[in-house]
Amino acid sequence: MNTQVIEAFRANAGVLGDDVAGGHFTGKRLVLLHHVGRVSGTERVTPLVAATDGDAYLVVGSLGGAPDDPAWVANIEDGPGETTIEVGDQTLRAATTVVRPGQPDWERLYGIWAEYWPDAKEYEKKTDRQFPVIRLEPQA
Repeated sequence: MNTQVIEAFRANAGVLGDDVAGGHFTGKRLVLLHHVGRVSGTERVTPLVAATDGDAYLVVGSLGGAPDDPAWVANIEDGPGETTIEVGDQTLRAATTVVRPGQPDWERLYGIWAEYWPDAKEYEKKTDRQFPVIRLEPQA
């Protein structure tokens, strides 16, 4: 499904319609997060629902409520502290900050994302894990 979402994102300047993923992302902001596999060294792109916090984008390592963080979280966490994101029709460099539960600002940031993405409540029911928030701050 990620390939279909990425292709539709790029073909439509980041706007996804009802014809992609059953319309699950219609009307929602997505970013394409570029990251390098910490073990494989392979460059990857992951589409993620993104809320905003000022000029920054917030994405969350929920993996639909799976018991473990998605691999991309560790790739970002172990990375150089910046990455590339695609937002709409723009490709931007962004500073990355991984905010884990219990850290300052986690509740506020997670609350912003969970309010923006209603599926968050369903994901929370599937696990005891609290999801890390990744703040992506575009760089000039």
